[in-house]
Amino acid sequence: MVLYSNGLINQHSLMKHCDNLAEASPVTKVTTFKDIHTLVHTRAWTHKTETLVPCCHSVCGLAWSRWSKMSSSGLILAVCLVVLGGGRHAVRAKGGPGSERNCSAIPPYLPPTAVNTTLRLRELRESMISLNISAYIIPATDAHLSEYIAPRDARMAWMSGFTGSAGTAVITQNKAVLWTDSRYWIQAERQMDCNWELERDGSIRSITNWLIMEIPEADHVGFDPFLFSVDTFGVYNTNLAPAGRILKSIPDNLVDKIWTDRPPLPPDNPMRLPDSVIERTWPMKVDHIRAQISGNPYKPTAVLLSALDETAWLFNLRGNDIPFNPFFYSYTLLTMDEIWLFVHIERISEELKLYLNASCFQAYCVQLIEYSSVRIYLQSYLQKPNVRVWVGTEYTNQALYELITPEDKLLTSTYSPVLTTKAVKDVTEQRILKEAHVRDAVAVMQLLLWLEKKVPEGTETELTAAQFVDQCRSKQKNSRGPSFETISASGPNAALAHYSPSTEAARKLTVDEMYLVDSGGQYLDGTTDITRTVHWGEPTDFQKEAYTRVLMGNIEISRTIFPAGTRGVNMEMLGRRALWEVGLNYGHGTGHGVGNYFGVHEWPVGFQSNNIPFQEGMFTSIEPGYYKKNDFGIRIEDIAVTVPATTKHSSNYLTFETVSLVPYDRKLINTSILSPEQLHWLNSYYETIRSVVGPELQRQQLKEEYDWMMKHTAPFLTAGASAVISSVTLLVTVLASFVL
Repeated sequence: MVLYSNGLINQHSLMKHCDNLAEASPVTKVTTFKDIHTLVHTRAWTHKTETLVPCCHSVCGLAWSRWSKMSSSGLILAVCLVVLGGGRHAVRAKGGPGSERNCSAIPPYLPPTAVNTTLRLRELRESMISLNISAYIIPATDAHLSEYIAPRDARMAWMSGFTGSAGTAVITQNKAVLWTDSRYWIQAERQMDCNWELERDGSIRSITNWLIMEIPEADHVGFDPFLFSVDTFGVYNTNLAPAGRILKSIPDNLVDKIWTDRPPLPPDNPMRLPDSVIERTWPMKVDHIRAQISGNPYKPTAVLLSALDETAWLFNLRGNDIPFNPFFYSYTLLTMDEIWLFVHIERISEELKLYLNASCFQAYCVQLIEYSSVRIYLQSYLQKPNVRVWVGTEYTNQALYELITPEDKLLTSTYSPVLTTKAVKDVTEQRILKEAHVRDAVAVMQLLLWLEKKVPEGTETELTAAQFVDQCRSKQKNSRGPSFETISASGPNAALAHYSPSTEAARKLTVDEMYLVDSGGQYLDGTTDITRTVHWGEPTDFQKEAYTRVLMGNIEISRTIFPAGTRGVNMEMLGRRALWEVGLNYGHGTGHGVGNYFGVHEWPVGFQSNNIPFQEGMFTSIEPGYYKKNDFGIRIEDIAVTVPATTKHSSNYLTFETVSLVPYDRKLINTSILSPEQLHWLNSYYETIRSVVGPELQRQQLKEEYDWMMKHTAPFLTAGASAVISSVTLLVTVLASFVL
C-alpha cells in the first residue's frame, strides 16, 4: 500500500494518496468491498518495486471484513490516521530476527525475514481472471511430487515467502492463505507478510472446506496437474465436486508465467555409481521388476516410474538437480521388452550412453527420450492393443495419470514395485550404509567436542555450528555434502522442529540454553541423519525430565521385538508413551526411511499409516521429541536397521539395530526414571559406540575426540538420580587416553 523509506512509512506519499483517493472517488461511489479493492489495485498501488507494504487490510492490521463495515470516508480517514496518529510509523522489523509478524497491530509489525508479495499476488490474480478461475492452488512440490525440490520448482515459496518443505497455498481474488502443519507455524509467521493468512492445518479437507465457504457454487478452482498426485487430486475432487466447485486442470503453471527470474535447469550431468557400492547391476534390477510385472495377477504390461529416486535406483545413477538429494529430472516407462528413459538428453554423456546400451533397441537397451515428451510417448504406448500400465498412485502426477484411459489400461497400487523393492537394502547396501554412519559419527563428535570448548567463550552462533559440522563431514571419506540443510537451533529456535539458521537470523550459542542440532551427510556409500540435543550449563529439572522421557521413547522403539510384517504405525506410540504419562507430546512423525546415497526421507518406510510393513533390511529413523514454544526444543534421532531378533519360540521376529553411533548428553539424563531394561540398553549402546567408532577415531588419529567419546560413553550406574560416572570408570577412561 505504501512505500518504505529506510524502514519507515513514507508519510508524504500516503497523505498525497489519501487526497487523491478522496478526490478521485466521491463518497457516494465508494460503498462496497469491491470498490475499495478496485481502488487499491488500480491507482496508487501500482508501483513496480517489491518494497510495497501489503494492501489496506494488511497494513492496518484489520481484516477486510472490518474495513467493509466502515463508510468510505471513514476508511480514508482511518488509513491517514494510521500514519499520523502518535507518530507510530510502520517499521520494517526492527525487532529481533526470531520475531513473528503482528498483523493486528496498528501499524503492523513485519520481521526482517518477511517477504513482500503484493506485486506477485496482483499479477497472479490478473492471470486468474483471464482463465475464469476463482481460486488457484499451489502445492510445495514438483512434477515428481518430491519432498525436497529444486529452487526452480519452489513456486509456493516464491509466491508466499514461506520456505518450509510442507504446505499448500491457495489464492483467490481477495485472499491468500497458506496451510501447513505444526512444524512450521512459527516459521510461517516469520516469513509471510500480512497479505497472507495462516491456517494451522495441513489437511486437504481443511483446504476444500475453506474453498467451499469462499467461492460460489459452479466456480472453477485452478491447479497444475503436474503438481498433484493421483491420490491428492482424488481427495480434492471428492470433497469439492459434491459441493459444486469444479477443479480445472491448467498444465501451464501460472506462477511460472510471472516468475521472470526463475532459476534455470542445473548444468550438472547424471553420473553412474562405482561398482564398489553396487551389488545389483541395472539389468539385474530390470529383471527383478519385470518379474514382478509378469507375476502380477492383473497382468500389467508396463510400469511407469515418476518419482526421481525410482529411476535413479533402477539404473544405479545419481544426479545433482535437487538440493541435498542426488537425483536428476527423469521418468521411466519399463515394459517386458522395452525401456524408455525420459531425460534431458543433452546432459547424457557418451560414457553413460554406452553404459545404458542406448544405441540399440532390444530388451536391455535404454531408449533415451526427451524429458518434456513423456506425455506424448505415454499416449503412443496406450494406443497399442492389450496394454496396461502399472502406476504407484503416491508419486504419479495427475497430468500423466489422466492420460491412461480407458480404465482397463490402468493398474494402480499405492507404491510402485520399484519403491517397495528399493526399501529393502541388499547385503552390500546394508554394509556400506553402516560404514557411512561410522564416519558420520566421527564428524558429529568433532562438532560436539568443539562446541563444548567454544560456546563458553561466547563467540559461536547457530550458523557457525552448522557450518562447522558440514566442514567436518566434508573431510570424511566419500563425502558428497550435507543430506539436508542443518537444523542448528538454540533456545526458543529449537522449539521450531525444522528451523535453520541464516546470516540474518542466527542466535548466539550460550551455556544458558539448550541446543538442538539435526544434521546429516551424503556419502557415496550412504545417507545419514542424526539429531542430538545438549546443554552446556545447568538445565532445569523440567528440561532433564523432558529430555529423559524423549530418550525413553527412543529406547523403547529401538529395543522392541516385533513380528516381521508389523507396520510402523502400530509401534509408533512406544515413542510417545513416556511423554504421554506426564501430559507431554510432539507434533511430528516418529521416523522415516533413509537411503543409500539417496533421499534423507525415503518412502515408503517409517512409522506413519501409509508406510509399508517392516521387513528385514529396512533402515528407518527413530526420532521422538518435545518442544516448548519460545523456550526450548528436544529431539533425539537415530537411524536403525531391522534385523532378526532371537526369541524363545519363533524365528520370524525382528528388532532394531541402531547404526547412528553418537552418545547422548549425560547432563540431561535422569537415570532415576529409566527402567532397568532401558538402562541396560543404553549401556550396551555405549559399548557398541566404543567398539565400532573408537577404532575409526584412532585410525584418523583424533586423540582428543577419542578421549571425549570414552568419557561420554562411560557406563551408567544402575541406580541413582543422575547420569554420573563411577570413579573407577573415570580412572579407566583417563588411563586409556594415555595408552593412545
